[in-house]
Amino acid sequence: MSRKRGNGEGSISKRKDGRWWGRYTVHTAEGPKQKAVYGKTRAEVTVKLRRAMADLDNGLIFDAGTLTAGEYLDAWLTDCVHPLVDQGKMEHSTYVRYAGIVRNHLKPTLGRRRLKELSRAEIRRLYIEKGKELSPKSVDHVHATLQKALGQAVKDELVPRNVAAGERPRSGREKKEARAFSPPQVRALLDAVGGERNEALYLVAVHTGLRQGELLGLQWADLDLGEHAGKLSVRRSLKVTPDGLGFGPPKNKASRRSVPLNRTAVAAFKEHRERQTGERLRAPEWHDHDLVFPNRLGKPMDHNNLYHREYKSLLGRAGLSGQGFTFHSLRHTFATALFKRGEHPKIVQSLLGHASIVQTMDTYSHLLEDIGGDAVGGLDGAFG
Repeated sequence: MSRKRGNGEGSISKRKDGRWWGRYTVHTAEGPKQKAVYGKTRAEVTVKLRRAMADLDNGLIFDAGTLTAGEYLDAWLTDCVHPLVDQGKMEHSTYVRYAGIVRNHLKPTLGRRRLKELSRAEIRRLYIEKGKELSPKSVDHVHATLQKALGQAVKDELVPRNVAAGERPRSGREKKEARAFSPPQVRALLDAVGGERNEALYLVAVHTGLRQGELLGLQWADLDLGEHAGKLSVRRSLKVTPDGLGFGPPKNKASRRSVPLNRTAVAAFKEHRERQTGERLRAPEWHDHDLVFPNRLGKPMDHNNLYHREYKSLLGRAGLSGQGFTFHSLRHTFATALFKRGEHPKIVQSLLGHASIVQTMDTYSHLLEDIGGDAVGGLDGAFG
């Protein structure tokens, strides 16, 4: 027998299949709608109905209906994520990563489930299964994407809570120390690239700490090459766009910066400019973008080609393969050398173009352990 309540307050009854259900009414812009919650016992339904009624009293109406998780994720990418790319608030490569995770990992597992029926238990199972085929870092990317998407579903009042929140897999949360080349390794690397077309690129990377995209977006107009020292201005970065390679602003506001050049970097730029002049004359066709480090036709250099076809081969010739060095290790090498010389973290932050000092300190905290030395011991006779 049903136990009825006041108008709009809901009722609980037992179904013919033995399950219990609670019904209540919500008023939407399209008119009143009947909603229902289900459970194995009357007590379970009572809790669910009370929660739904509390949300209703607070003005929250969750109406995902028959919307599946896959349908919602597609709509999230189209309506929420892609517009950020159009507005310049997100890199196209970030959108591509989100879309790939949705397509390859979230929709195959969760896509047919109704959005409103997703549970924490199946989110945990998803992470466990993905952990068997992906690296911990990749599982973290899956989690971050799902949590972000479901967070938007909560904001849109489609579901009452984000079931992915707080379910981040612990396996991928340990932060690795930045991997930098030692001085002998730097010499081996530069010896291996000596006399080659892009020798200056690697030398400049070590002496300026520029990101790969900043190096490949650098133009000759950005350089001020003095007699012994100079500077360069970071104004743009090479990026992957929906139409291929293109140029855009650096990673953040702090990345727009002026970087001093030592004599080694100045000499490398000057020698590279002479080499490029000869290359321009020999090329059957040259597309002049004023780039310091273009491809052999003057066009932007594809970062994947640079890494896989040149840099990895270079590591092999230098005897440095399989040691965890990425192209970003050149940037870490620059920062590490500065810290070991005793430079102040704020100076390093400025030269690297980090958005905050916190990022600098977190990335290179392992290099700061000895800064200050016996600072406390120096207070022995200071106050008395």
